[in-house]
Amino acid sequence: MKHSKLALAVSIAAFGLNAFAADKELEHIQIISHHDKLRTEAGSATLIGEAQLEEFEFDDIHRVLSQVPGVNIREEDGYGLRPNIGFRGVTPERSKKITILEDGVLIGPAPYSAPAAYYFPLTTRMTAVEVFKGPAAIKYGPQTVAGTLNMVSRQVPDYRIGGVDLSAGGDGYKKAHAYYGDRQGNLGFLVEGVHLQSDGFKELDGGGDTGFDKDDLLVKVDYQLDGQRFDQRFEVKLSYADELSDETYLGLTDADYKANPYRRYAASQPAQMDTKHTQVMFTYQLSAEDVNLTTRVYRNDYERAWLKLNSLSNSNASLSDILANPEQFAGQYQVLSGQRDSVLAGETNYFLNMGTNDREYYSQGIQLDGDWQVPLFGLQHTVSFGVRFHQDEIERNHYEDTYAMVDGVNTAIAETRRFTTENTESTDAWSVYIEDQVTIDKLTLGVGVRGELMDMTYQNDKSGFADDWQQKTTRVWLPGISGFYQLDDNSGLLFGVHQGFVPASPSAPVRDGEDEFEKSVNYEFGGRYNDGITQFEMVGFFNDYANLIESCGQSNCGSQGQLDQEFSGGEVDVWGVESQIAQTYPLNLQLDIPMSLTYTYTQSEFKQALFSEFVQWGYIRPGDRLPYLPTHQATLSIGLAHKDWAVDMLVKYVSDMPETAGVGYEGFDVALAGQEVPATTVVDIAAHYELGQYGRVYAKVDNLFDQDNIVSRRPYGARPGKPRTLSLGYKYQF
Repeated sequence: MKHSKLALAVSIAAFGLNAFAADKELEHIQIISHHDKLRTEAGSATLIGEAQLEEFEFDDIHRVLSQVPGVNIREEDGYGLRPNIGFRGVTPERSKKITILEDGVLIGPAPYSAPAAYYFPLTTRMTAVEVFKGPAAIKYGPQTVAGTLNMVSRQVPDYRIGGVDLSAGGDGYKKAHAYYGDRQGNLGFLVEGVHLQSDGFKELDGGGDTGFDKDDLLVKVDYQLDGQRFDQRFEVKLSYADELSDETYLGLTDADYKANPYRRYAASQPAQMDTKHTQVMFTYQLSAEDVNLTTRVYRNDYERAWLKLNSLSNSNASLSDILANPEQFAGQYQVLSGQRDSVLAGETNYFLNMGTNDREYYSQGIQLDGDWQVPLFGLQHTVSFGVRFHQDEIERNHYEDTYAMVDGVNTAIAETRRFTTENTESTDAWSVYIEDQVTIDKLTLGVGVRGELMDMTYQNDKSGFADDWQQKTTRVWLPGISGFYQLDDNSGLLFGVHQGFVPASPSAPVRDGEDEFEKSVNYEFGGRYNDGITQFEMVGFFNDYANLIESCGQSNCGSQGQLDQEFSGGEVDVWGVESQIAQTYPLNLQLDIPMSLTYTYTQSEFKQALFSEFVQWGYIRPGDRLPYLPTHQATLSIGLAHKDWAVDMLVKYVSDMPETAGVGYEGFDVALAGQEVPATTVVDIAAHYELGQYGRVYAKVDNLFDQDNIVSRRPYGARPGKPRTLSLGYKYQF
């Protein structure tokens, strides 16, 4: 019986089984086998292809990754402007413990020196998303504890293509996306541009937008040479992105959240993020029958200035403490919420310290990746190898201005600027890896090692602090082994163990002559089944941390006194099971029901007692759980597909999560101890209708049932996800 093309694509993409031509795919970092064969690669790898990305037309990477098992996320602004993504239990804060790539190249602002991903590629213009976990991620670093996320942009075509995507919806949402590419002989090009905007869904005291404007421009030019022995490809990629968003870290008290979850206090009125990102990349690929070599030279520049509320002057409580206990700190709360002025006769004067975190980053490097298929000792070997020299730097110039609450308006006070943080952190890093995958009868075995060789420098740039600096060198080797044993034509077992690593920052102190970076031993074991109709995979994982490291950032900490400090949690275990199943059921010759289900079970525990000053930990007892890590996550995707139309629904469930790992102790108060982020169930629905040669129209509703549970209380107060939002769009492609 003939299935519709859409339904089949949905079923295939649920497991990342789309077929790709290896000699044309510069941007994909791994080619996953064809959907009509049992996947025999070792390790956990998932590909979300273009057909699946188009189902719901998501702009938010959080919603895209909800369809991948083993991914843990902490929502923040409702739009995914600054994603918080973790794999297999690592902290999701600013996605700093996963390796993030675009087209196979490190894309974070400073992946070694400051890995918090304040810049993230625009999901709308991507044509695929790849996720690698466990030993499958040993080729990609520096962060190897959890895994790698690769965002794949549109490629230069082999023939004339173009398209436009226009959409509008609630809260002033608008999208304009267009691209055009062609090839004349050996020379090809692609031009692509995206504009996204929204007025925001929050209601700011005193009025004003709470949304964003984002622009993204991409240009690619390539030249191909097809020879008798070697094929060659040269490509230049130029990209530009900017963002202006009226975003804040300030949330609400639980009582105010209950009254109106979308309120924003007057104290956050001036808050704004202003960013710009540019990339230049040159790629050269040489390919033959048994060898492929890809060389990339890249440069990324990123600058940002985020004006937001840091603290209240004359207050003996942090913003977190105030919003957790508004009755105890009534005066401070009234100033934050605009109910009283900063200056009030007979009362303590509380002024608002508005800080601008002004930062400039760059990252640049050259990397060579290759694979070589060679018979040796009667066995077939696939040798993957690579070397990269990378440099990155962050320069911080943070300052504060004093504001006053006057008649419900957060008003700047002239000539009050003071610089708070001025420093530079930089890293020079050599990375190397080699992995040999050998097939022995039904067993495919991979043995490899990754090396990270880093020279780091920290310098305090404030006047009078010339002697506050540090230089350190770290050398670490990370072995791994993985395998797949084929039981029959339709099923097999996979297994692996590898050394995980997350580098410490250049400013992190060296103790007893050693750098205290995060290290773990990670195990996985599972099975995979595919009979051409049903695809199923289940993998158990166990991460044994010798030394869990957490850092205090503005997004997760809420304590100005701890910003940029790193804390050791000692030995920690994280374990669980991730599973996924996909199938397409034909109702008749015209209608199919594509379905996929992912489920992740995760547990964690600290192995030893710890009195920590870190505000997310406190007094930890053996057996305490990691914060912001749900035990259960499940996502069901189900649809009804016809050759001319389709309707799809996505149901995501996330169980409750603790706000802190431990409890307060004498002399140290953990404001959120004992509190939890409640369980949530969010339903998204989308539909489209094909107009033949005239394109397609589509409609979607995010958060169909208007779920308004708290998604986080970090760093300052309760915050909501995006409410029910309807949008309509038109897409035309040729």
